[in-house]
Amino acid sequence: MIVYLDTSAFVKLVIDEDGAEDVHRWFDVASLATASVIAYAEACAALTRRARQGGSTDALTAWLAGVESRWAQMAHVRVDERLAGGLAVRHGLRGMDAIHLAAATTVRERARARSGSSSVAIATFDRELLEAAEHEGFATLGGPTG
Repeated sequence: MIVYLDTSAFVKLVIDEDGAEDVHRWFDVASLATASVIAYAEACAALTRRARQGGSTDALTAWLAGVESRWAQMAHVRVDERLAGGLAVRHGLRGMDAIHLAAATTVRERARARSGSSSVAIATFDRELLEAAEHEGFATLGGPTG
């Protein structure tokens, strides 16, 4: 199985929060872990916000090192902006969620072109993206927490 991680899933590889154990397991069993190129910047921004709220620059340094380490283990996907725009319209998605879904769609299309069949699952903890991914025929992992 190829797993596509949106940012909500990717950050769980770095910090311990609800769902992190599941994400680690999916990452470890995947034949390939992928993410959109935007996930890197989104993860850094989210972790910086979290560190500022908690006042821990030491934690931020460790988290950013974790981002680097995990990022090096993944395939990074560029996105067709028109595909993302169409998905945003079709599913009423926010822009970044549409980009994540477009990137996962690109991964699935490339995998099908190589092998004729593929199993691509989207890991997300965002309700709207999860529902849109299911409507697009993806297996999904995760779900809203809290």
